[in-house]
Amino acid sequence: MTEVTREVFGQMPQEGGGGVVEKFVLKSDSVKVEILSLGCIIAALETKDRDGKFSDVVLGFDALEGYTRKHPFFGAVVGRVANRIAKGRFTVEGKEYQLFLNNGPNSLHGGARGFDKVLWSPQILPNGVCFFRLSPDGEEGYPGDLKVWVTYTLSGGELAINYRAQTSKTTPINLTNHAYFNLAGQGSRDIYDHEISVEADSYLPVDDTKIPTGEVAAVQGTGFDLRQPVELGKHLQKFRLDGFDHNFCLQQVQARRLAARARHPPTGRAMEVHTTQPGIQFYTGNNLDGSLKGKGAVAYPKHSAFCLETQNWPDAVNKPHFPSALLRPGEEYNHTTWLLFNAA
Repeated sequence: MTEVTREVFGQMPQEGGGGVVEKFVLKSDSVKVEILSLGCIIAALETKDRDGKFSDVVLGFDALEGYTRKHPFFGAVVGRVANRIAKGRFTVEGKEYQLFLNNGPNSLHGGARGFDKVLWSPQILPNGVCFFRLSPDGEEGYPGDLKVWVTYTLSGGELAINYRAQTSKTTPINLTNHAYFNLAGQGSRDIYDHEISVEADSYLPVDDTKIPTGEVAAVQGTGFDLRQPVELGKHLQKFRLDGFDHNFCLQQVQARRLAARARHPPTGRAMEVHTTQPGIQFYTGNNLDGSLKGKGAVAYPKHSAFCLETQNWPDAVNKPHFPSALLRPGEEYNHTTWLLFNAA
């Protein structure tokens, strides 16, 4: 059985539009997850190690003010379009749209005030919570009134995140959750002792602004071959990599399948990511620099967490040979990602 409770987490500043932020706690016998109505943020996720000891394995803040200041999307649902759109520009049905540039020359994770920075309307379910919002036509430069539902449900050690959307005009859409994980427990120094595997035969090389070049490259014989588990620190050293911030191309089927695994041998904690999405962005917290103080006033240095963001391929709206990022009136966007936690 999953227990679901709600409480007030804080009050949004007036300049942010005000409003009460609630926290929803989903609790099973093996996982406890805390989710905010601000940005559908996973603020905490506690899971057991092999000795049955619970630790919080996601980065974040103890209080609301951490989330209302600038931070790297800790735990948030990002949209309308996750990841990067080159030069913040795209053309749909003959009309060109220009977005706000918030990542060098590109638009990232929905723009200046994306889905991560707004309050959502919650509805409690027997085993979870569903958040809804209407993203109005023209918000952050995107076309169409977009209705969006994000539903979190917890069953034993499995947290499911379902994303649904409907639009009044053809629009690009790509929704993901941007949780930063450290299976040793948040606030641990690095993720070098984690074992990672990604079920992908190919990945997308990027230019120096992190936009895919358009090439779909085989992982075989490269540092991007993560089909067998690698110990992250040793692997980065071996291939002289500064870290990962790349989309891995998953099997192009609409069904649920395994996308990635992460394991922390010292504690026995493991996490599997299953999804219906065509890609997964593996990011190793390269831009964390210790300047942000998170929960318990702990600094978060470089490589102190990883993200496994299930998604469509970055800049797909400008790359006709990538899986389509467009949602049309009368259609429904519907994707689910499952995070499975266990310890052995």
